[in-house]
Amino acid sequence: MEARLSFTGAATDDEVLAAVVRHMKADSGTIHLIGKDGMLHLAAATPGFPEVVLKTIAVIPPGKGMAGLAVERGEPVDACNIQTDASGDVRPGALATGLAGAIVVPIFRGEEIVGSLGVANRGERRFTETEIDDLLTAGRAIAAKHPEASAV
Repeated sequence: MEARLSFTGAATDDEVLAAVVRHMKADSGTIHLIGKDGMLHLAAATPGFPEVVLKTIAVIPPGKGMAGLAVERGEPVDACNIQTDASGDVRPGALATGLAGAIVVPIFRGEEIVGSLGVANRGERRFTETEIDDLLTAGRAIAAKHPEASAV
């Protein structure tokens, strides 16, 4: 990642996520980690998510929603505008966020997937290959902070 993204002093997942969101010039973000039960558990979310959304995304099965699909597929899942997306990758509950341009990448520990990292903007957005690489790199740093996270 560019030198301006630093996790120095970022002791918590919330602080790491805030640094990633700032770096990506995004409006929100989430980190999910895979628990021993094989489900994605919300580890961090930026402020401002509606309570109903937080309840919905607290625990996600692989394959459900953008985070679950990124883990299941082992590749980024994005939407230029989740409000109008017709791909089937975006769940109806995502509409409640009011966000538009979004991407979720798998968090890798080596070749194993241990979670997902997502960022989103209020406006439509396409993420560049460089931005995707930055997110994948950030995900690896997150994985290093969580040796307890299970892998799929």
